[in-house]
Amino acid sequence: MTVHDELDVALRRLEATMKATNMWRMSTPAPEAYESQQPFCIDTMELPQWLRFVFIARLDALVEARAPMPATCEVAPVVDTYLAQQGSRASDRLLMCKAVEEIDRLVTEN
Repeated sequence: MTVHDELDVALRRLEATMKATNMWRMSTPAPEAYESQQPFCIDTMELPQWLRFVFIARLDALVEARAPMPATCEVAPVVDTYLAQQGSRASDRLLMCKAVEEIDRLVTEN
């Protein structure tokens, strides 16, 4: 299995985890929200919106094109901090962080 195939599986796992933890259902961000210059579009989107509409979408495009991986990916710590601040259940935090950590690892190590 190629890294792109493994990343595709990991992205589907993240999507399933977001659905299972009720973080998938949300409104599509306004077009101007995508123009943010801040990391994770923190000034224009909630983190789950960014994960769904930016992070997953961009990595899906990378997988489809079989494009080179970014040099680094360190999203899991941000997800953990966000979920802690939101008062998310520990089990939801663990599931989400594990799913994102796998993506971080696949992108960074290849």
